[in-house]
Amino acid sequence: MRRLFTLIILSLISYASFAQWNDLIPNDGKQEYFQHQKALKVFDPNYLWQNDHLWDYDVHFYFIDINVSPANIYISGNTSIGATAVIQVDTFAFELIPEMTIDSFFMNDVRDTNIIHDGNNVLVPVSAIPIGNYFTAKIYYHGQPPTGGFFSGVTHDHSYTYNKDVTWTLSEPFAAKDWFPVKQVLEDKADSAWIFLTCDSAYMAGSEGLLTNVTDLGNGKKRYEWKEHHAIDYYLLSFAVADYQDYDVYAHPAGLNGDSVLIQNFIYDTPSCLQANKAGIDETAAILELYSNLYTIYPFADEKYGHCLTELSGGMEHQTMTTIGGFSFHLVSHELGHMWFGDNVTCATWSDIWINEGFATYSNYLAVEKLQGWNAGQSFIIKTQKNAMSDTSSSAGSVYIPEEQVFPGNEWRIFNGQLTYDKGASIIHMLRHEIQNDSVFFDVLDTFQIQYADSTATGEDFKNVAEAVTGTNFDYFFNQWYYGRGFPYYSYEWYYNNGKFHLSSVQTTSTPYTTLFTMLMDYKLVFADGSDTIISLWQTDNINNYVVPFEKQVIAFQVDPNNWTLEKVKSIIIGLPEKIENPVYFRLGPNPVKDKLMLYFEHPNSQTTKTISISDFEGKIFRRFKTRNDQKSLFLSGLSNGFYLIKVSDGQNTFVKKFVKL
Repeated sequence: MRRLFTLIILSLISYASFAQWNDLIPNDGKQEYFQHQKALKVFDPNYLWQNDHLWDYDVHFYFIDINVSPANIYISGNTSIGATAVIQVDTFAFELIPEMTIDSFFMNDVRDTNIIHDGNNVLVPVSAIPIGNYFTAKIYYHGQPPTGGFFSGVTHDHSYTYNKDVTWTLSEPFAAKDWFPVKQVLEDKADSAWIFLTCDSAYMAGSEGLLTNVTDLGNGKKRYEWKEHHAIDYYLLSFAVADYQDYDVYAHPAGLNGDSVLIQNFIYDTPSCLQANKAGIDETAAILELYSNLYTIYPFADEKYGHCLTELSGGMEHQTMTTIGGFSFHLVSHELGHMWFGDNVTCATWSDIWINEGFATYSNYLAVEKLQGWNAGQSFIIKTQKNAMSDTSSSAGSVYIPEEQVFPGNEWRIFNGQLTYDKGASIIHMLRHEIQNDSVFFDVLDTFQIQYADSTATGEDFKNVAEAVTGTNFDYFFNQWYYGRGFPYYSYEWYYNNGKFHLSSVQTTSTPYTTLFTMLMDYKLVFADGSDTIISLWQTDNINNYVVPFEKQVIAFQVDPNNWTLEKVKSIIIGLPEKIENPVYFRLGPNPVKDKLMLYFEHPNSQTTKTISISDFEGKIFRRFKTRNDQKSLFLSGLSNGFYLIKVSDGQNTFVKKFVKL
């Protein structure tokens, strides 16, 4: 999902800027067709807003048969849920908001009248259904759900550009219950779904899967009959209804050996709408072909891909038919990337939404680089990395969302643009760099898609696939980048002497929660003859010293020249050969420093008492410290901005460096 904001809204709620892009800067539901078996978890106490009876059964099929209109958000009709009992079911539970009135309920065609509608949960005592038995619950209902805000289940709006009314749904993450009876549990994908949409004959209604029929009901109404035969999660079911026209194009992925994929687009029925959006729609084919080459073949090639144009401020990756507010390259490529990451493989928990949004954002980057060129790709990844590091506070969060932060009303934490989207994409880029082999990296993505197709996965599942394919243990990587917080700061000092390049790299971090980022860093060295090279060195500690032999003199040094990694460089100093055998020799960083300065003592016998003093250049001493440790944190709040000297002495040896306080 990608959300677009106006500049005014951004200034008011900048924390909620997820997925912003500014271009300026099914099976038929029959029991014999069940495709997968799901290992359902027991009731999770973190989901206290849901009734524990939801975990009594395994959903296989949704059949949504409703009346819809572009003029309002009123809904009436029925929904059938086909499921298998995981335990003996004597109380059937589902979710539906109280604003929707339940007219009747049938269990296996037998009407039940004892319906308990408790808030968003509905409980119906039923005759006992044994373990393993298939059953069908059918609910007739009607009502007008509440609207307003991005996470409303059903929204109506008017396009003033094209003078069209439109109504659409957006169920992610908790709003499917606003418009149909549902079990909102991510791990319980349905094997298939039918979405039948009845509207006035002047309109068209789009949804998932294949449009198998348009039935003229003979009373000024038509029914659009969509059937999704692939496994689908509850929040990926949708509809959009308006005065549409159907504009189709086709993609021809190489893996289909000459066959094609339908790209079906419901756009407003005016010539100007097609004229304005045709180029963006047409470009969808090239993006789909690219992803089919980089990843596995398009997962729903036997059905379609498509878009329903609405007034949504962004896009929502409803399976096989994205609900979209426009056709910019970035929006289309992001939502299309979700067909692999989010739809074919869906996050198993909202804590692991990175599986959806981090990879869709990275897919956007790949589309930019491969289809628009290297320079455009670099601009994209630089902007992404910059936003990923925009929170410099010590309390910055992690890409993984702690379970206690996942609940209705806290949606903006789940869809945090800085963490879920941009840092999420940035760490995929870094993992690709650390693998150091694009063929292997994309093999990881392919294996993940194949192993978890039609199912759900966590970040930990992805890590396990990456480890199995590469033979590398990535615990360190996920602990610091996925579960950890913040990013590293670097201070460098380098010099060239007697055929050797000397580099000292001091890493500090932006939060106290992650104190070291072990990572592969690239450095560009420029030689006196005008040539250059890139060397890759592992940062394994807060301070690393490297010596690399080069016959040619090094005259310039650049960090991360191709923008692979997340870091902020505080300083780069051209030094002179130093005698590190001095017992009080130390490195410091970051430099310049804002609040906390780290000192690292390198001599193996440095654990003697050392006196540390901070003074100005005239000798006035502002702070004194003592330590016997091999590193020392100096907190400098209250110290005025400016240049200072820091001196370390053990009574016999003294070493002095300068630093800048910001």
